[in-house]
Amino acid sequence: MTLKTVFKSIFLVALAASFTGCNNSKDYKDNSRATGWRLDGKDGNLKYKTDYDEQETGPGLVFIEGGTFTMGRVQDDVMHDWNNTPTQQHVQSFYMDETEVTNRMYLQYLDWLKYTFDPTEDKYRNIYYGALPDTLVWRNRLGYNETMTNNYLRHPAYQNYPVVGVNWIQATEFSKWRTDRVNEMVLEEKGFTADGARLKADPSTTFNTETYINSPTSVYGGDDELTRGGKASDRREKENTPKSKGVQGDGQGEAKNLYIQRKDGILLPAYRLPTEAEWEYAALGMSSVREYNTYRGRKKYPWDGQYTRSGSRKKRGDQLANFKQGKGDYGGIAGWSDDGADITAEIKSYSPNDFGIYDMAGNVAEWVADVYRPIVDDEFNDFNYYRGNVYTKNAINKDGTVKIVQTDSVVYDTLSNGSIVAVSLPGEIQQEAVTSEDTYLRTQFSESDNRDFRDGDASSSRDYSENDKDRMYNSPQHQVSVERDSSGTATGLDRQYDTNANRTTLIDNEVRVFKGGSWRDRAYWLDPAQRRYFPQDMATDYIGFRNAMSRVGSKSQKGKRARD
Repeated sequence: MTLKTVFKSIFLVALAASFTGCNNSKDYKDNSRATGWRLDGKDGNLKYKTDYDEQETGPGLVFIEGGTFTMGRVQDDVMHDWNNTPTQQHVQSFYMDETEVTNRMYLQYLDWLKYTFDPTEDKYRNIYYGALPDTLVWRNRLGYNETMTNNYLRHPAYQNYPVVGVNWIQATEFSKWRTDRVNEMVLEEKGFTADGARLKADPSTTFNTETYINSPTSVYGGDDELTRGGKASDRREKENTPKSKGVQGDGQGEAKNLYIQRKDGILLPAYRLPTEAEWEYAALGMSSVREYNTYRGRKKYPWDGQYTRSGSRKKRGDQLANFKQGKGDYGGIAGWSDDGADITAEIKSYSPNDFGIYDMAGNVAEWVADVYRPIVDDEFNDFNYYRGNVYTKNAINKDGTVKIVQTDSVVYDTLSNGSIVAVSLPGEIQQEAVTSEDTYLRTQFSESDNRDFRDGDASSSRDYSENDKDRMYNSPQHQVSVERDSSGTATGLDRQYDTNANRTTLIDNEVRVFKGGSWRDRAYWLDPAQRRYFPQDMATDYIGFRNAMSRVGSKSQKGKRARD
């Protein structure tokens, strides 16, 4: 065989391989593996997002790669609690706020509510006032704290300090609002909605992410000039408008896929409170003590080591978190402070943990999503553990469309202390409980409310005594009802305290877990595995919160590689 023949053979093999590679690539990206149909939306075919990269990181968030860890393993147990039994859990990858939600962030929420739902109008009054933090949490009967009562929330000196006085329900509502404002901005920046659409909201023209996905013509009050007023929407309409047969480019026919859908991968998942397992995993930041697929040791705090003071040359002796060092010692001696703060501290005052997250110990304790129970039932589930699922579904009109909350159908929740909080705002989709018909023959769940599943309901509660009434979760049942006149107008509240002397616990389905030590706590509570609970509709001066977001797609971000 001549040299020329050899080169010719090699060329033909390489050419054939290149065609094969192109065909495979085209089949994967442009054609369906199932049908062979085109996926680019041309010539009447449906369009799919075939070049999706990965989820963008939302504002304020950092990526947390999931994995396995031992949840509930505390280093010290001087309280002898029975609610920290170590369990092996696996957490999926997610995103977590770099810092706690600050006063400035929460004030933006309050101002949006105030300018959108004028509190001087009676029907909107409770939307704004129900979201206000309780600034009276700073008061102490034997202490002078009026400076914080009057200034902490709104004075610019505290704008980058963590918000407090927010109950769990208010924190959840903030998370929902943040989701909608971020996705509203995403659509505007990418040119799908009109410039400045987010600034034109009034009670009947608000934007909600789920409403946009399920009924896009209902957002912004049905104003199509706002919903599809961007340049990208114009291009999308031209690309998706079928051309008449035999007439090139006349634009006749009905356009499809005019609005962004979930399959486009543009809208971000919801901001929410982190689960207890997510929060503890993120706080520990175990990557610094990892050796291949095992952990070399335990971590007592979010940082390495067994002490609260820094051992580094530059910061030797400095406290690594904001907490109470001893009786009457909240910040150290004047002139050289142990932690630089007496109450809360400005965000990023201390070094972040290995995930790049700040203040996962000290400053303020933080609400998490879970309903509190003394046990973590790893026998039933050890993957993305969370207690608190209340499944709902979209309410549907008789014509098959989703029911949208209107200005006269805002849903309020009357809290145990008499406060009224809006839990469904105009523009959102009304939710209703999942029924037994919806769960017929399902094996994973059978009820809408699963907060006391396998712990606390009649079939699983243990008795303290021979008296069948003394059940584990026999908690007080205070009654608060709205008094109305003959026309149905609210005139006041009727508060009835539970005076039953036989109550045995404060635990029920309305108490939530909070994690992490605060400026009021001793170092004992800085251990991320420590857990406490508090009523979900009450607030304090030492509990704040931060948001999380689920990761969709791959477990790790692109660019990950083995260590050198």
